[in-house]
Amino acid sequence: MQRIYFDANASAPLLEGARQAMLGVLAHTGNPSSVHAQGRRARAAIEKARAEVAALAGATPDQVIFTSGATEAAVLALTPQLLAGSEKITASHLYVGASEHPCVLSGGRFEAGKVSALALDGNGVIDLAAFARALRDHDRAAGRPFVALMLANNETGVIHPVAEAAAIARDHDAVIFCDAVQAAGRMHLDIKALGVDMLALSSHKMGGPQGAGALVLADEALRPAPLLTGGGQEKHRRAGTENVAAIAGFGVAATVAYHYLEEAGRLGDLRARLEAGIKAVAPDAVIFGAAAERLANTMLFAVPGVNAETVVIAFDLEGVAVSSGSACSSGKVGDSHVLAAMGVSPDLHRGGIRMSLAPSATATETEYVVDAWRRIYARLSERRAA
Repeated sequence: MQRIYFDANASAPLLEGARQAMLGVLAHTGNPSSVHAQGRRARAAIEKARAEVAALAGATPDQVIFTSGATEAAVLALTPQLLAGSEKITASHLYVGASEHPCVLSGGRFEAGKVSALALDGNGVIDLAAFARALRDHDRAAGRPFVALMLANNETGVIHPVAEAAAIARDHDAVIFCDAVQAAGRMHLDIKALGVDMLALSSHKMGGPQGAGALVLADEALRPAPLLTGGGQEKHRRAGTENVAAIAGFGVAATVAYHYLEEAGRLGDLRARLEAGIKAVAPDAVIFGAAAERLANTMLFAVPGVNAETVVIAFDLEGVAVSSGSACSSGKVGDSHVLAAMGVSPDLHRGGIRMSLAPSATATETEYVVDAWRRIYARLSERRAA
């Protein structure tokens, strides 16, 4: 059976160049902290990747801290204890967008009572007026406010006005973290232009291997206290021997991600065809975030009264991989906290289906998916009528 993969936001297909880079590293032995030739070879692979990842984020190599993934990067970043040179800085409260990834919504190293969710509008975009009010009401005597806002949502693809939010945050002396995981390779990324203090990246969302990520700092003037302590790796900012092979693959993926930007127009056209096909089959289908700026490769839709689990399984039987919102909760199929935060009715936010296209997606695949949806919806309609 033909298999079509429309779940790139969960994990993008591994690039051949990334695989080859990993195999090249795995062919040799050497700890990158060792000073002998084998160690220096491993170190060179890491530093090459560091420069490649930095270039993608508009940063310099010394601003990149490699981690095991974006979740670790977020938890590293989200801490009340920050450093500016030798000076310690305290952040007393964390403000997060209500549609953030679960690793950010959980608050990282902040206590649960020190985390507040910020409202969204009906399209899933952060409400900047409510955002400004929250920071205005912050108790400065307790410490600085800390803000976490994703650049692009992993479920809807909606793009948040991070630069505008960061400008507001600056007025209130807030520390600013940005989850740029889904944005990388799908829109221009520049940490300086965004105006944030830190941003997180994930290798496997852009065609690299799983098991590698990065926290990118705007500069060394402000950095989080280490999460993992012990050895002096990553300039004492993240202890533990680096995953050299995964990092090498990450670097290749970061370089290729620049070329993904050239695919945005074509992917946007394919998504438009998908959405038109979905609506033609099911006129009552709702496309979420359609009135907002979105990533070209991402769509999230639901049909009233149709269960997400049923549709995901039906598509899988048709040879099509899609998901129900985020894939980052084990076995998750169903309710979407993103749609709930948008004020979507329960019968819809329990049925959200996400389709996210890889750069290799084709018009033929899109046509097949629409045809598969036509067959699936016909069966669902028959069952509801029985």
